[in-house]
Amino acid sequence: MAQQQERYTVTALSPQVRDSDRVNVYIDGKYDFSLDISQVVDLGIKAGQVLSKEELANLKQESEFGKVYARALEYVLMRPRSSSEVRDYLYRKTLARKYKNRKTGKLAEKPGVAKTVTERVFAKLQARGYIDDQKFANWWVENRHQIKGVSMRKLRSELAAKGIAQTIIDSVIADSSRNDLGELAKVIAKKRQRYSDEQKFMQYLARQGFSFDDIKTALRREDR
Repeated sequence: MAQQQERYTVTALSPQVRDSDRVNVYIDGKYDFSLDISQVVDLGIKAGQVLSKEELANLKQESEFGKVYARALEYVLMRPRSSSEVRDYLYRKTLARKYKNRKTGKLAEKPGVAKTVTERVFAKLQARGYIDDQKFANWWVENRHQIKGVSMRKLRSELAAKGIAQTIIDSVIADSSRNDLGELAKVIAKKRQRYSDEQKFMQYLARQGFSFDDIKTALRREDR
């Protein structure tokens, strides 16, 4: 006789008190997991629905996906992010973390998110245009240190540290209206009063990534 497959019943759905966009799902009379409202609709989850063990496991993974996607979406909406930054953020989600159990007062460990989930989250963010290294690099160059000034060399270094490909960095820098002489003028205007010694001031400017030829040109213009 074939072994009877385990079955689980969705006994109730109720909106979360702390997050009105999520719905609590009760299995066989007990709370089991939560889903975004859109997931409930898309997946066709209804009270009275009978699930196999595999179907229940898939729904729990969808629950995890929804939570991670929502947090990742908040992360990329705070400001533009490079693909490397988002990958690092999602990687941290896969790591186990320790927490204090409220009931026992002891430290416990919560497993990280499955890599398959974070890969889906990344793909969805990318498909919806939230991850675009070209757009990120353009934003970074046009907005970084806009008021106080920054050398093109430093901008290049910052973009490289964000994981941006060299070809993208080259094209964005080439297309930018910013240039070292213009940026030097901003830095000189902001920092000049701190340096009475001309040589030390030039050394400071050189440490910011400006060339000595551009520094000399900018200082001559200032003295006119």
